[in-house]
Amino acid sequence: MIKNKLTQKLPFPTNSLRFLIITVLILGIFFRLTNLERKIYWFDETYTSLRISGYTETEIVQKFSQPQIIGIQDLQHYQHLNPNSTLTDTIKSLIQEDPQHPPLYYVTARFWAQIFGTSVTAMRSLPALLSLLAFPSIYWLCQELFLSPLKKKSASPSTTFVTPSTPPSATNIGWLAAAILAVSPFHNLYAQEARQYSLWTVTILLSSAALLRAIRLKTKGSWIIYFITLTSSFYTFLFSALVAIGHGIYIITIEKFRLTKTIISYCLASLAAIILFMPWLAVVMTSLSQINKVTNWANQRASFWRWLQTFMGVLARIFIDFNTRPRDPLIYLIAIAIAILALIALVSYSFYELMRHTPQRVWLFIATLVGVFAIALILPDLIFGGNRSSLRFLTPLILGIQLAVAYLLATKISQNRNWRENKTWQIVTIILLSCGILSCAANSQAEVWWNKHLNFSNPAVADIVNQAPNPILISDAQMPYFLTLSYILDPKVKLMIQPRCYTCNLNSKISFQPYIPQIPDGFTDIFLFKPKPSPEWLDELKKQQLYKPELVYSNPDDWLWKLEKQ
Repeated sequence: MIKNKLTQKLPFPTNSLRFLIITVLILGIFFRLTNLERKIYWFDETYTSLRISGYTETEIVQKFSQPQIIGIQDLQHYQHLNPNSTLTDTIKSLIQEDPQHPPLYYVTARFWAQIFGTSVTAMRSLPALLSLLAFPSIYWLCQELFLSPLKKKSASPSTTFVTPSTPPSATNIGWLAAAILAVSPFHNLYAQEARQYSLWTVTILLSSAALLRAIRLKTKGSWIIYFITLTSSFYTFLFSALVAIGHGIYIITIEKFRLTKTIISYCLASLAAIILFMPWLAVVMTSLSQINKVTNWANQRASFWRWLQTFMGVLARIFIDFNTRPRDPLIYLIAIAIAILALIALVSYSFYELMRHTPQRVWLFIATLVGVFAIALILPDLIFGGNRSSLRFLTPLILGIQLAVAYLLATKISQNRNWRENKTWQIVTIILLSCGILSCAANSQAEVWWNKHLNFSNPAVADIVNQAPNPILISDAQMPYFLTLSYILDPKVKLMIQPRCYTCNLNSKISFQPYIPQIPDGFTDIFLFKPKPSPEWLDELKKQQLYKPELVYSNPDDWLWKLEKQ
């Protein structure tokens, strides 16, 4: 009898749910570390290899500016470490062509490549392993954030907070938050991309937890830890400045706008981080024109409907992602739309419960994490149009949403409600985690996914070209298109290219004249590849007298012709 009473009072997680969460964490690790080489090594990732290898895009474009027949290995040469380069060359490459990317991840990746090589598996294993640090990091953040007891019921009707009969502990919320993050399709997707986003996730969580710890302990050592984690975040991604702004708003508000010792300590730690980041900040300030050129895509106007689709996609892909596209079957799109509406309701209710049941120091932290990025990135897109709110840029907002949902589910499962209501929320938790598991499983088996949209056609193009006995591929696309194709084209394929720059300044005025050089005899099949051909370009191609073009593959972005000599 006593045993049964103790069991009834046992806090979440129960044995069955604890087993579920541990299973989910193991699956999260498995999905991050499996099939690393399966997906195409896309546009952005080729730049990672280029930077850490000590080359610049300018060098490659100059090398292949004159028509010549080259092989796949000639391109792959620039995706592997240059034996004559040093760490300084990696940093110089970033300064010259990609100053919007601070060097911490690229320096780490270079050391990693020197030990494990530059294969696709090796390059992606680093971010995959770094992403595992997010599990203990979000657990630590929950320990610090939900440490204080929930608000008691106030005598004033205007400030009523209903306290759950069995409030969830920070440990319970931390376990559930780690499980949600482990099988989040978004986090899993970018954990397997050779870019800095998984490291950024870790530095956001660590700097946030370190801030809360420093506020709690008020010791010099705790503020030094915050300074270190914030500096690391600055040197990982420039949008860490928005995270720091959110921290500042939070701490000033909870200190009631008074100049306390806590605010002074925060200002000193932040100032020290800014001073240490000053060398790269100077690079950014002197390279604004280059940054605007490389990130111009973010300013391209889009319709309100396109913005709404993007925003809904952001919300859905935090928890469920089956690579949905507008041309999918209607019944499938309807099912996804229903799932998105359910997620909107769940997230909205999560924030309602969070603000209703927790003290200001809890809900305000999550609100600033979400609100700063919503105002800085999503709102300008809504008002002016653009693509600033790209999913990977909204990582802090996504983490805030996941923390709110973890709090809601842990609260509902922990409350001493009737058996049926408690079971309902357990089922909601299982469904949410199962959606993530199924999404990650589908993602792990795919060659392409929505985040690699610039090279979505690569597998189809490579399959067609590789089947020819002795093919040659000609094109005047941007350099990264050739680099990414070099990973999946057969060594027998030859190329005649006139590459254009994406991050360098060697492009001449774009000509509508199709690039069709004089091709030597001996090739059984001549292919012409063109991403996003303009109508004028297509008209010029039809006027060509040397070759008769036959369109063998097309989608809205990429076109592939087979040329027959007239």
